[in-house]
Amino acid sequence: MSTAVSAPVSTRREPIEQFFPTWDGVKLFYRAWLPASQASKALVLIHRGHEHSGRFQDLVDAIDLPDFAVFAWDARGHGRSPGQRGYAEHFSYLVRDLDSFVKFLAAEYGIQLSNMGVLAHSVGAVLASTWIHDYAPPVRALVLASPAFRVKLYVPFALLFLRLQMKFRPKAFVKSYVKAAMLTHDREQQASYTSDPLIARAIAVNILIEMYDASTRVVKDASAISVPTLLLASGNDWVVKLAAQRRFFDRLCSRKKMTVYPGFYHDLFHEQDRALPIRAAREFILECFGESPVADSLLSGDRNRVEYESLSRRLPAFSPAGLFWSAQRIFLKTVGQLSEGIRTGWRCGFDSGQSLDYVYRNQPHGITPLGKLIDRIYLSSPGWRGIRVRKTNLQRLIRTAIEQVDASGRPVQVLDVATGGGRYLLELLKDVHHVSVRAQLRDWDQRNLDAAQSLAKQLRLTGIEFAQGDAFDRAAVAAIRPRPNVAIVSGLYELFADNQMVLHSLQGIADAAEERAYLIYTNQPWHPQLHMIARVLDNREGKPWVMRCRSQAEMDELVRRAGFEKLEMLIDDQGIFTVSLARRLA
Repeated sequence: MSTAVSAPVSTRREPIEQFFPTWDGVKLFYRAWLPASQASKALVLIHRGHEHSGRFQDLVDAIDLPDFAVFAWDARGHGRSPGQRGYAEHFSYLVRDLDSFVKFLAAEYGIQLSNMGVLAHSVGAVLASTWIHDYAPPVRALVLASPAFRVKLYVPFALLFLRLQMKFRPKAFVKSYVKAAMLTHDREQQASYTSDPLIARAIAVNILIEMYDASTRVVKDASAISVPTLLLASGNDWVVKLAAQRRFFDRLCSRKKMTVYPGFYHDLFHEQDRALPIRAAREFILECFGESPVADSLLSGDRNRVEYESLSRRLPAFSPAGLFWSAQRIFLKTVGQLSEGIRTGWRCGFDSGQSLDYVYRNQPHGITPLGKLIDRIYLSSPGWRGIRVRKTNLQRLIRTAIEQVDASGRPVQVLDVATGGGRYLLELLKDVHHVSVRAQLRDWDQRNLDAAQSLAKQLRLTGIEFAQGDAFDRAAVAAIRPRPNVAIVSGLYELFADNQMVLHSLQGIADAAEERAYLIYTNQPWHPQLHMIARVLDNREGKPWVMRCRSQAEMDELVRRAGFEKLEMLIDDQGIFTVSLARRLA
């Protein structure tokens, strides 16, 4: 390996050291390298696994961005942050910590997200790309160094054994095989890594597995990422696989650039010739910040159009795929009807309010013990597990909106434009009995309204109006009175492909709503069973249930075009369903 390029030397910037409260109240440690005057631009750094924010000191000095505020935090279980070393309850907790950190920085230091860039290394790069994919923040630039989309485990069937271990020991750990000499050729940096007391060698098995699963969907769905991206890769990486990085890069639809450094080990920013990737990162960041932050519109829906149209076409009856899915459909049409949930799906549509209400209750029923077993398996499918988490997240954000309106002294008026069976809302209204709430629940299907009305009566709720209506009729929605200050649209837009229909629906809600009213909306960025659902199950109209996935950036643009500003977002651990809170602009 050449040593012709020396590491850049720059004036040392001393960090301030603080703690910030993350989403669950835990206080995490962070460092801030601030310029002499108030900064309007920021760079957020995310460390690799086992490490901590202090390891970025040399990079901060060398990257030479004097008018940028630079921030880095210690992930929970790392460095000076609390928690068992190398452990978090779920990988998604770390992603949500990143979202909390960036929002904290925006509020604390007055720097807009659109004036922030992100530079992340290894495990941190997976964290960053998952956050960008799932939450769609409008950051200016993304630099990923040696992203750990696929860790080299070396032991045959290691992932299978780790999954089995987690079944029996949910809180198990493995010790990293990675030695300092496998990270960098620089002897001084090897010694620094080995002697650092804040580096912990253990990592939780659940984090390894969940990071693998998150990487799988993010690499597959990388076209959803619209942030300009620079990918820096090591040509002789002992830790992660280059092939997965290339697949991710090839699928990106944003402005992008990838550089592979021959002979470099995994730790690019501590290698002997680290000036090369540091210079590339600096130039890319300055280039992105030198341009106006104008993103291409996603409203044409072109990204998902091919897949949606493909799933909408029938397969040849005697093709291998056609025979495979037909066999599954025949099984669910016959033996499957021993399950109460599957029987409800065939009778009312698997996407109907009645089916959703059954899934929410999550109590298996069936004809014979076999039917009950099939029902348990049905209710435990990834999509239905995600739906139940979506219900919890819906209730959390609806409660937030109701309490905010109540605290402002205004009477709370809730509108749900497509309520289905209404369980998520009615159960919440029962729980917030200390707040005076009036609500209007609307749906196009009278059967859903009848079910919701029956549940409201069972819960002894008053002040609720039920009305039949079309959520896509802008004029009808706009005419709703009294004007709502909490509006809800859940589980609706992923059933329809046309973005103009969705936009008209959202505009109708905006027309009806009070100024600064809250909107709670859901989205489905992806689904692991998309093909099975389209080929096997029927929707409420008796047609194949073809779902329309939208990237979060696409859905957020629709909401923004209708006149709302997104405030907060929650997502299930599988990344299937999001629930967002927005507020109508004045």
